[in-house]
Amino acid sequence: MSDDRTPGGRGRWHWVHPEWILAALASLLLAVALTWPTLRHPASTIPGDLGDPTLQAWQIAWSGHALLSNPVDLWHSNTFYPEKYTYAYSDTLLGYAPFGMLGSGFEAALVRYNVLYVLLHALAFLGAYALARQLGANRWGGAVAGIAWAYGPWRLAHSGHLNILSSGGIALALAMLARGHGWSLRHGYRPERRRPGWALAGWLVAAWQVSLGFGIGLPLVYFLLAAVLVAAGCYGWSWWRRRVRPPFGRRLLLADLAGGATFGAVTLLLGMVYLRVVDLNPQAERTLDWTKMLSPKLIGFVTAPADSWLWGERHAAAREQLSWPPEMTLLPGMTLIGLAAAGLFVSVYPLRHRVALGLAVLGTVLLGLGATLGGDGDPGYLTLSTHLPGWDALRTPGRMMHWTSLLLAVLAAGLVTTLGELSSQPATRRWTRILTPLVLLVPLALVTLEGVNRTPHPTVPPPPAAMRAAQEPILVLPAGGVGDLTYMLWTTDGFPRVTNGLAGFEPVSQAQTRAAVASFPDPGSVAYLRGIGVRSVVAVPSRAGGTPWDGITARPIDGLGITREDLDGVLVYRL
Repeated sequence: MSDDRTPGGRGRWHWVHPEWILAALASLLLAVALTWPTLRHPASTIPGDLGDPTLQAWQIAWSGHALLSNPVDLWHSNTFYPEKYTYAYSDTLLGYAPFGMLGSGFEAALVRYNVLYVLLHALAFLGAYALARQLGANRWGGAVAGIAWAYGPWRLAHSGHLNILSSGGIALALAMLARGHGWSLRHGYRPERRRPGWALAGWLVAAWQVSLGFGIGLPLVYFLLAAVLVAAGCYGWSWWRRRVRPPFGRRLLLADLAGGATFGAVTLLLGMVYLRVVDLNPQAERTLDWTKMLSPKLIGFVTAPADSWLWGERHAAAREQLSWPPEMTLLPGMTLIGLAAAGLFVSVYPLRHRVALGLAVLGTVLLGLGATLGGDGDPGYLTLSTHLPGWDALRTPGRMMHWTSLLLAVLAAGLVTTLGELSSQPATRRWTRILTPLVLLVPLALVTLEGVNRTPHPTVPPPPAAMRAAQEPILVLPAGGVGDLTYMLWTTDGFPRVTNGLAGFEPVSQAQTRAAVASFPDPGSVAYLRGIGVRSVVAVPSRAGGTPWDGITARPIDGLGITREDLDGVLVYRL
């Protein structure tokens, strides 16, 4: 977000400046290439696995469907029947609802998810690029920062977590807020560069980021709250020390008040919904035991996940030392670590800002260690879990790597910018000017190479015809486990109500239902299902092996007052 001056010197922002057109196009091309083969078969495969991605494809589809058909019932989804507020059982991804309004049905849900998977990587690159540029980096530095942050090896462990990967709004919001307030790391506060519109846009992007879920959004909330308090303190100190009120401006103040109020309102409204879920389901409240169990060792910060093309096999031995590699392989990139370390000593940023960045990196790493720090994480991550509202629900300390890697990317951008500007010095020899771009291609190529994936893209089982033939509410068997996530995705064809669903906790009614129908079909299970309003049971024998419903095709229905129909090997029981 560099400043582009008009010939008249008014400093008006040009939305169509070639740099940003090229940056946007580059972000899209990079995203397609570095997430490949996501878009090879977008209507039948999904990146990662058949667990959380199928849940999140359903979430996006449900939000769009609900807002178009009946917004009042947005939070009361078609799953986990007959429970309420079931859409908020996980990070909702509500901010993607406009995408959920495009198309309908199972294939549309998959295509939508895969396109978003690519676009969120593009946004992460563009956000980090814009932030680095606003803070004082040149285009080379911005490109390195963007790729390093958007495609860091650690992200490959979360290929199945759209809510965790969707962090581009963090960097973009910070870039907009910094630009709106005329502030950069390189030049400090420059009142003449204030842009109230950009400040307002920054708050709105931050609100959108929070709407994607608190798992990533809540740390942003506390960061912005702390930033406001620090900025206000610095402003007051400068006023008192100089006896002159520093310029700020009424329009910028109004933009901050309006944007901050919107941001706060979104945060509070979503928080109230999540609190309502906990009120209805006390078992949903997570204890600190989860945080302790998922706290990584220090070696995790230099260990890549198995899906990293460059480091995956090389770091296999290191991963064996981690109790849960999907949340503990936190390598931000070897190249990024090296560039950032050098950036502490050679950079376009002033020394005090480099020291602050270095301390912030250290602080986020210590928080990321969770309970591993000092043996119990207090003081540290568990201190925040104890004292900050909502932080106890953030059970995975390693996700602080969002902030660690962003800080490292900013430091790296400062170094690369210094190297890039060597060629622009008047005394620079011609051969230096020629070689400098070639030299700068090296870190750019290395951070790109570290982002190459080998993420699996399994084929998603399509919904059987029996799902369309059954009358809702429906119970799908076998019930329970990861298979319920596939059933949730199946319901995107019409969104029939189903008792099935899977979240971070189990509603009491769901456990009761699964226990009551273990011997289905029999008099007790049929009576129970009728009692809660279920009108059909769809049984998929091919998925029933090793479950209580193994061999269900041979179970008699005589005398139960129900009918059974076989549709392409899937059974429909009408109660």
